[in-house]
Amino acid sequence: MSGRKMLRQISFWVLAVLASVLLSGCGSEYVVLNPKGPVAETQYNLIVISTILCAIIIIPVFVITAFIIYRYRDTKDNKAPYKPQWAHNTALEVIWWSIPVVVIAILGYFTARDTYALVESPNKEVKPITIQVTSLDWKWMFTYPEQNIATVNYLEIPAGVPVQFRLSADGPMNSFWVPELGGQIYAMSGMATKMYLQADKPGEYEGLGANFTGKDFAHMQFKVIAKPQAEFDQWVKEAKSSNNPVMTKQDYEQLRKPGLSDVKTYSAFPKGLFEEIVMKYSHGHDGHMSQEQSAGDQKAEGSASEAHQMPGMDMSQMPGMDMSQMPGMDMSK
Repeated sequence: MSGRKMLRQISFWVLAVLASVLLSGCGSEYVVLNPKGPVAETQYNLIVISTILCAIIIIPVFVITAFIIYRYRDTKDNKAPYKPQWAHNTALEVIWWSIPVVVIAILGYFTARDTYALVESPNKEVKPITIQVTSLDWKWMFTYPEQNIATVNYLEIPAGVPVQFRLSADGPMNSFWVPELGGQIYAMSGMATKMYLQADKPGEYEGLGANFTGKDFAHMQFKVIAKPQAEFDQWVKEAKSSNNPVMTKQDYEQLRKPGLSDVKTYSAFPKGLFEEIVMKYSHGHDGHMSQEQSAGDQKAEGSASEAHQMPGMDMSQMPGMDMSQMPGMDMSK
């Protein structure tokens, strides 16, 4: 194969790869690269910075590799000399060690800066609202503690207002994800994780479960509707109307059973439901419990400490270790 023909083939494949990457961006499936809020914007910028820093190393390596393959190809008409000299070169050693170190240091700085920034509310001038998220088999339940309403597989938020999500699971671990508004975060049994999201403008966004949780996990999708504050307040009033049922404990027990569910809206839900779900599997992770729960736990811990305390070990002082609450382990038997 002649050098010119080989060069044409390499050029063809390079252009094909670039075209596929660039044209694929025209589709709506690349929602991660289409941020619609400050959290997603920060994460998008971090992706761009990471890509540029990686390209500083990857592109020269690819170019040098292609040049070496072409320059020293094994063909009869190739007259390029190949006389390697194995010797130490301090200048080259400094170059190929210092560049990656500098790149990693810069990448580490931006990653740490943005990671810590995303823990806080993206808009300090606007009071955030709180929404509790519970992952079930195979559905999402959203409870609004400030508005005392609940929804299933449907989420409405006010546009331009930070939303603090508190997430847990009454079943297998899942991952809560609204790609256009921000990255994923896990919802885990016995824990309450937290994250902030915000939609800059009114619109409709896709939400989904991004972690395998069984045969119907692919149906764990929901709509996120961002509305102006006035329209959101009106929706809350409509949700609290008599047209929507009140969620009872029996309703929740039925809802938590494995199976699919349609979109539902409840005009109220049992007080402290989210905290009970968190405490069902573990104790001490969330840090939020009712006074009755706190008093009952302290009394139970005191009795257990007197009856079963091991020499040199105070089990009541171990954070997050309530053995009586661990599934499948009844230490009293």
